[in-house]
Amino acid sequence: MTSTKGRRTFIVGCGCTAFIKPRGQRTTEDMGLEAATKALLDAGITYDLIETAFVGHCYGDSTSGQRSLYNLGMTGIPITNVNNNCATGGTALYQVNNCVKSGLVECALALGFERMAPGSLGTHFPDRPSPLAPFHNKTRELEQGMMAGTNFGPGAPRMFANAGQEYFDKYGADIVHLAKIASKNHAHSMNNPYSQFRNGWTVQQVLDSPKITKQLTKFMCSPTSDGAACCIVASEAFVHAHKLENQAIEIVAMALETDDPSSFESNSAMEVVGYSMTRRCTDKVFAQAGFAPGKGRDEVGVLELHDCFAANELIMYPALGLCAPDAAHKMVDNGDNTYGGKYVVNPSGGLEAKGHPLGATGIGMNFYITMQLREWAGPMQAKALFNTLDKRGKYGLTHNIGIGGAVVVSLLRRPEFYRAGGIDGRSRLGYNHGHECRSITLADVEKVKSTKWSPYVLGRAKL
Repeated sequence: MTSTKGRRTFIVGCGCTAFIKPRGQRTTEDMGLEAATKALLDAGITYDLIETAFVGHCYGDSTSGQRSLYNLGMTGIPITNVNNNCATGGTALYQVNNCVKSGLVECALALGFERMAPGSLGTHFPDRPSPLAPFHNKTRELEQGMMAGTNFGPGAPRMFANAGQEYFDKYGADIVHLAKIASKNHAHSMNNPYSQFRNGWTVQQVLDSPKITKQLTKFMCSPTSDGAACCIVASEAFVHAHKLENQAIEIVAMALETDDPSSFESNSAMEVVGYSMTRRCTDKVFAQAGFAPGKGRDEVGVLELHDCFAANELIMYPALGLCAPDAAHKMVDNGDNTYGGKYVVNPSGGLEAKGHPLGATGIGMNFYITMQLREWAGPMQAKALFNTLDKRGKYGLTHNIGIGGAVVVSLLRRPEFYRAGGIDGRSRLGYNHGHECRSITLADVEKVKSTKWSPYVLGRAKL
């Protein structure tokens, strides 16, 4: 099943850096160079074949994308910098996908990175009202009608905590369900060498960690992070011309949705953080993929879901259509969100454990799902994906959301022409970057840089 609009598109190369604590140890241009070099090596192409690039970041200066990619070459291509809050990475990939799908280009690159400050998110522009002010104000107004009453804590966790409380009030879940979600993600993260945290916190340890809001503890919250991720998207003709049938993963459908009036007019804390926005976006994606309304979720085997806080993972299960509106906590109790259950959600560890460098997050999700569908994910691999007569296996889904607001959902699958074997990205990198994290060398950059490159620029890179 494929969309009837535009050409087929494929992720042919991807790369990621380790997501680390924000201590100012790495610059965005050097993290971006690492992720992009790995993606180009994975695809077996040089930067000369990239026809356009979109670069996502929230906290960099306006041409940070050029500064990073100029290390690989100065080819004159259009480079567009993207900022869409926590959905920045997904938005960059969405734009790249559209460029290829529409026939404007054959091969394009989406890069995302972030260098963040420690602690809770805050504005960099204190001299003007925040565009998020209506969202913060609305969720605080709604607290008065909740069983838990007035909340506390920084703005972002407070919004998502209130959404979780609304779910509690409606359907009878409680903080233990959030602890189970967080513990599941931290357990998954132990298998991911790219993760910021690999502690494997138990449910009780999650519950015992410091309270951030009434409903959320520290280990239920995603940390600020530094990191980068990159995906290269190409047409089907490009896949065949470069013999990438052994690793190309199809972007079957992808959509970006923003808020409608229900975010404020429905008097719902869940709506403030994008419940219906996610539902509408997901419905569009499955419709693009050829499924009847409400159908297709059972064909998904693995997901990277935007769990900026455990409360968001809980409420997004029904928003994505994975269960009935009142059954998210039942999914948790039944283990239908982990290995051996109906879905494997956040095998990477998710944002709570893996980290959340805003511009990289959405692209990183597609890196992990691509590796799952290639069966390169090692100890993170969801085994049940390919217990089928159809060699394409089940779908993988990514969900990347930002308040303010935007949500990007993508549905990925092996194409029918997929065949493993021969030289692939693992051969070209010299290891399996699907579950091994290594740095790059100047020799790696030399293999993929453009013929039009500047020694003056590249000489400043710190590898």
